[in-house]
Amino acid sequence: MDHRFAHDTVVQAAIHVHFNPLGTEVTEVAMQSNTNRWVGHFALRTVEPVKNQEPVARRWRSAFVAGVAALVSVCGGDANAQRPVVPGTGIELVGVADDFEDESWRYVPNNPKSTEDIDENQRAPMGKSTNGRWYEGIKRGHPDVVERVATPAGGLPGSKGALLMRSKFTGIPGNASGTMHQDDFIANVQYRLKRRIDVSEVPSVTTRVFLPPVAEWEKRSGPHFGFRLALETTAMIEQETGFFKLKRKEMGNEIYWPGMFIEFESKADSRSRSEDYAYLRVRSNQRGADFRGPQITTTGWWTMGISVTPDGMVHYYASPGVEDLTEEDYITSQFPYGYEAERMRTFFYNICSADDGRRWSTSFIVDDPKVFLVRPKGKQMAGRTSNSRR
Repeated sequence: MDHRFAHDTVVQAAIHVHFNPLGTEVTEVAMQSNTNRWVGHFALRTVEPVKNQEPVARRWRSAFVAGVAALVSVCGGDANAQRPVVPGTGIELVGVADDFEDESWRYVPNNPKSTEDIDENQRAPMGKSTNGRWYEGIKRGHPDVVERVATPAGGLPGSKGALLMRSKFTGIPGNASGTMHQDDFIANVQYRLKRRIDVSEVPSVTTRVFLPPVAEWEKRSGPHFGFRLALETTAMIEQETGFFKLKRKEMGNEIYWPGMFIEFESKADSRSRSEDYAYLRVRSNQRGADFRGPQITTTGWWTMGISVTPDGMVHYYASPGVEDLTEEDYITSQFPYGYEAERMRTFFYNICSADDGRRWSTSFIVDDPKVFLVRPKGKQMAGRTSNSRR
């Protein structure tokens, strides 16, 4: 059927385990946290259950949990990692994201868009939404089409509007390169809050994403869509100093962008591939390398979320449908690039295309992105409590 992707039985997840260096007492929460972390990274994640049997990953998980629990109870206490937080837990920050319900919602592109990453051309003034909640990325520019549309069937109950994004020229406007590029569409979180969010507040972001039928996807293998955070940490970075702008490395504020990409392997551009295939690609592990997450076996609505805990670790979740995320939707926990996050600036979307001047990117529709804090501090915009999902 058109809305289905080819099926693999399992997808290997990546590994990363964070132990408490102080070797504090192993509590039940600590033991469960590390068990979940090991299972989340080592476990084989089944796409579909075997007929009349419990899914392989669930059976494997049960055995693994029992084994780790026994091991921890014998070895004692150096496994007190912080528990991953399900995105959507805590207080929703109202006014820093969007629901696209306003029929007058409009984006003013102020074209041509910026392509600083390619030719160092920022092309001001930048594009922005009329409600002040979105703006063009100065590094890569915005999607060619940013348009409020009617919410596709199966969306959030009561939702009338959502946001469609697509691009043809993801590189320099009107100058096709034939090389894959991407556009950014950035939520105005930092500037509306008038501050950055400290990871001690336990921030998270959730979004709904509509995947069109497979026949409507750009016939290209590679990344098609991204959902990412902008985080900060203190790290050794290269800076220009002095009149001659000499470069040297010193400690400074490093910005990085972990997230999830929808990756497509198209049968149209491979003789050896008989079926289309899609999966979530996670950015990144401790070495800065992307890795495969769960396979995408159906189109339509998906819910994606990312959270950051006070230890600076990033946690990734996703699930088909529009229901709130739960612990069952956990994918992995990482210190991307080996960094421990200190602050969150915002979140954003990526739209990718071949940039060949002919093909449009896959049209993705997003709805109801939200920012949450578990322990908000300082001056806040209006907030409302979400359902507890701990």
